[in-house]
Amino acid sequence: MIRPIAVAVLALTLFSGCEGMRDALTAHTDTAARAESNQLSAARLAQLIGSSQAPVRKDVIRTVAGMWVNYQLLALAAADGDSLNQPATIDSAMWSLFANQRAQKWFTQISRDWGRVDTAAAPRKFAAGDLLAASHILFLTQNKPDSAKRNALARAQQLRSRLTAANFASLAASNSEDTQSGAQGGSLGVFPRGAMVPEFQNALLALQPGGISPIIETPYGYHIIRRPTFEEVREEFLQASRAQSMQAAESTYMARMDSASKISVKKSAPATARAVAADPDGHVKDRAVLATSVLGSFTAAKLVRWMETFPPQQQVQSRLIAAPDSVVTQFIKNFVRNELVLRSADSAGIKVDSTELSNTRQAFVAEVVNEWTQLGISLEMLADSASTREERVRLATARADRYFERVLADEAPFVNVPPPVEAALRAKYSHAINSAGLDRALQQAVRIRASADSTRTTQQPPSAVPMPGSPDGAQLEARPAPAPPPGQ
Repeated sequence: MIRPIAVAVLALTLFSGCEGMRDALTAHTDTAARAESNQLSAARLAQLIGSSQAPVRKDVIRTVAGMWVNYQLLALAAADGDSLNQPATIDSAMWSLFANQRAQKWFTQISRDWGRVDTAAAPRKFAAGDLLAASHILFLTQNKPDSAKRNALARAQQLRSRLTAANFASLAASNSEDTQSGAQGGSLGVFPRGAMVPEFQNALLALQPGGISPIIETPYGYHIIRRPTFEEVREEFLQASRAQSMQAAESTYMARMDSASKISVKKSAPATARAVAADPDGHVKDRAVLATSVLGSFTAAKLVRWMETFPPQQQVQSRLIAAPDSVVTQFIKNFVRNELVLRSADSAGIKVDSTELSNTRQAFVAEVVNEWTQLGISLEMLADSASTREERVRLATARADRYFERVLADEAPFVNVPPPVEAALRAKYSHAINSAGLDRALQQAVRIRASADSTRTTQQPPSAVPMPGSPDGAQLEARPAPAPPPGQ
């Protein structure tokens, strides 16, 4: 099934910060981040990172600053008793999930006739080699000396004289050095032409279904190949045929859509996209045009929005920065396609099911409440110690700040704020992350970490092992071996 949207998971939406606050922060390198009126200083962030076990890198520092912002904004929401349960807030934060659901329903609708296979003609297509199937027994010779190759050939010759259709699978299981296929009786499954090296494919095509080849040599070694009959691989062949037909129909559809939609990616787009990936927050409202289509302009701000649909573990930002221009161009083009698909789904009147919508909204609110509880700032916890909003804000933000410190000190488990919740919080409360402040924090954290490492080194006890060359076997302090000269 085609997957028109970049990812089918809970995904975050556009970060919405205060431009004025971001401008103000840029002038103050002593501030790393801000959540409403609360500030995280560069010096404090540097001390926390430098004293922790976290890698001292700009991306790590940015992530940690983002975690502080999220915890502080959760605290502010808790002080207000606001679980972000407004339907418009949730629907905006969950836009990519809902978009994916609409797009998938639309593709299910238009692709009903894709992937149909003429089962009556399948045996003839199998015999013609439209798709291939094979089993084999392999004797490896790659990177082996001539003596080993001669031995492998002798073993292959001896086995070939004993092979029949009836015993091929059992002898493959006990003799093939391709252990993965050997466990399947030598079966390599069904595959398209071109999937195997030419020597193997040519030998396979020379066989009638059910036949066994002479010994064939490829760069991997000596093979004995069997071409199964259609009935032996019928279901697998039909399944592969459906997938092949589906892929062809999808490719045709996408080509027609590209042509009708007039997608054009700007030559400058890869460089701009890399800048966006390096600093998404700085391009939230960037109107620089990356591509055009019948929908209009696809801007840097839209790229930020789509990039945020990927989960962190996919490391889309770092991969985008390192990718060649051709890959970045295709990346942008795919997002334009996504928007075209969504327009088609909307034009067809496709909507998210009301039950799915209700369940998603309930799960969203439950997640917010769960995060409050983990941070120790749930409504019940705050009510016991604070009566006014001012008191609740002071108490909640202090507790969130303390929890943040404990996470970095490895004294408390990390509380993950899912992207949709993060998006809703950042859309509702003013916040900013200051790149200049992060740079200053990085510089200071490097010095703090170096000092801590030096202190640990000097506090290590000397080696208790007598070292060769020391007088009377006297103990010498163990030191790292010197690095070899360049080129060695």
